Amino acid sequence: MPPANLRRSWGCISNRPDRPRLRRHRLRPTDMGSESPSRCGRREFSDASRWFLIEGSGAERRVRVGAEQIFRYALVMNVTEVLDQFASLADDARRKHNAKAGAPDNQFGVKLGDIRAIAAKIKVDHELAMKLWATGNVEAQLLATLILVPKSLSADQVDAMTRSTTCAQAAEWLNSYVVAKHPDHEALRVKWMKDKNRWAARAGWHLTASRVNKGAAGGGMGGTEGVDPAALLDRIEVELPKASPEVQWTMNNTLAAIGIRHENLRARAIAIGERIGLYRDWPVSKGCTPPFVPVWIEAMVKRKR
Repeated sequence: MPPANLRRSWGCISNRPDRPRLRRHRLRPTDMGSESPSRCGRREFSDASRWFLIEGSGAERRVRVGAEQIFRYALVMNVTEVLDQFASLADDARRKHNAKAGAPDNQFGVKLGDIRAIAAKIKVDHELAMKLWATGNVEAQLLATLILVPKSLSADQVDAMTRSTTCAQAAEWLNSYVVAKHPDHEALRVKWMKDKNRWAARAGWHLTASRVNKGAAGGGMGGTEGVDPAALLDRIEVELPKASPEVQWTMNNTLAAIGIRHENLRARAIAIGERIGLYRDWPVSKGCTPPFVPVWIEAMVKRKR
């Protein structure tokens, strides 16, 4: 039998408090060429001689079995450790960029790629994600959207998270990676389309734009059933000019989606975009499509031909 302080399941993990914590259900073999284990780390213990030796630190922790086989586990971190890592990755230029885009002071200025890299090491940690979201820190909320389990959230929890969003980037990731994958996303969409809260309304229009795009592509689940594109244009024409900037973005996306996907409504969508003029002077890099609806629709339709 293995020592009492080791677990056996997809390999063994030390339970001792003086050893780094590793999540056992995320075991992956590292690249060891011909010596790489063939069964993804499944190992039975015949005696107590095979101890795990932990090498490295932070996101590069590995576990060695004996002298040959090495396995990588998903890293377990707590909120303090995550925030400390964000602090070490802080970039002043990125922080200023975020602030200019509307992010609050509770941020470090970590690049999005670095946040994704941390998420790739953690894999999935729903409990940690919820604690990170509650901090109100921009990077913590962004990371939370990448490591939580959408189906483990209730509809009320999704609604509360949506309303406590810190900035547009966090809202974008929450809507794309969490809300869109939640079983009750359609019921939430209908509710949010009538909501006055800027983040709830933004989420509602985000999901509506997705419905328009997916519906025209193939219908069925996620299609345009229950969504009237012409009625949406009526709302957009009246509400877009006076909506908050957070809501304008996804409402504008819906306007463009209708013009791109519905040929019979294209001229009207373009006319609305031209008349309102939202994002007309939006700066874009060479070769990129601006969010100004008339140009956006024309570019996408031309690309499809």
